[in-house]
Amino acid sequence: MITSTEEDYIKAIFNISQRGKKELVGTNQIASQMSTSAASVTDMLRKLDKKEMIIYEKYKGVKLSPLGTIKAMTLLRKHRLWESFLVEKLGFAWDEVHDIAEQMEHIQSTELVNRLDKYLGYPKFDPHGDPIPDAQGTITIRNQVSLSSLQTGDKGMVVGVKKHDKDFLNHLNQVGINIGTELEIILKYDYDQSIKLNINNSNEALLTAAVCENIFLKKFS
Repeated sequence: MITSTEEDYIKAIFNISQRGKKELVGTNQIASQMSTSAASVTDMLRKLDKKEMIIYEKYKGVKLSPLGTIKAMTLLRKHRLWESFLVEKLGFAWDEVHDIAEQMEHIQSTELVNRLDKYLGYPKFDPHGDPIPDAQGTITIRNQVSLSSLQTGDKGMVVGVKKHDKDFLNHLNQVGINIGTELEIILKYDYDQSIKLNINNSNEALLTAAVCENIFLKKFS
């Protein structure tokens, strides 16, 4: 039996490895992600090792075992399905659902999750554009590029965001950007790589390079 806290650590290890595109994750990285001490992380890793959820390489770090990877994908599936439900069926905004879904992802009923998936019409992506694993853990890979990679004159439609924190999503709300928003690059500044945009052929906005790096688009040919 895996506790909700252990599930949080499993998901943290998965997310860190995905962000850094590195197989092994260090104790300090996990401590930072979980806002706890390295000693607490070490204690938890011992528990996860006993439950065969991780593989530890001495002096190098840890990675999820095949069993741990299955658990991580299950958690992601539940989290992203609940986010979709909250936005599509209950009218929550995309910046309001993360913390709620963090609680609901620990519900253990597989039947409930499968019925939720069916009720939503088997969505492939959540309200932030992240892929939703299916019941077998398979995800849909989409052709997307970061806004920061585009050049003056390029056009595209927003299909996802890398950051999900409330402040970032609120900023996008303020400038009128959401999933499905069409953007045209009016000018990309050489000095700081900030980008001046036309939004849905109606409004203009200037975004910093840091913001642009966290927005994904389907580029129009």
